Amino acid sequence: MLRVAELIRHALADLLSRGSISDPALEGKVVTVPDVKMSPDLKLATAYVMPLGGEGGAAIVEALERNRKYLRGEVAHRITMKFAPDIRFRLDASFDYGAKIDALLDSPAVKRDTAQDARDDAQGVGDEQDPGDHRRDDQLMDHTRDHEA
Repeated sequence: MLRVAELIRHALADLLSRGSISDPALEGKVVTVPDVKMSPDLKLATAYVMPLGGEGGAAIVEALERNRKYLRGEVAHRITMKFAPDIRFRLDASFDYGAKIDALLDSPAVKRDTAQDARDDAQGVGDEQDPGDHRRDDQLMDHTRDHEA
């Protein structure tokens, strides 16, 4: 599945980079294809696309959906499969998700916690063991020796 998805992703990226689709919504736009997911039966490919800069994503997806049959035919010529999968297009949200994670990591609360963890690590806080643990280990060893004798 992964190999087929990667072949389709490369074929779509090549088609979009060459500007072989004559649609006004796609003219002059740079569209990336970060991911393609395949259904288990390899009959359906979901291509996640994102315009460079992230603006006008909905219009790009609509234009690609309008040209879906043409793109499927072109992809079929470029990959060697018994059946060409049907292709659907979705806007890629992974960049937004990554930006959200970056914003969370830059938040004051997370910086405070990571700074405290770094100070604790430098001082060795949390590395010492409870003395009771050693007594239990010693008692276990004594108990084992008693049964071996």
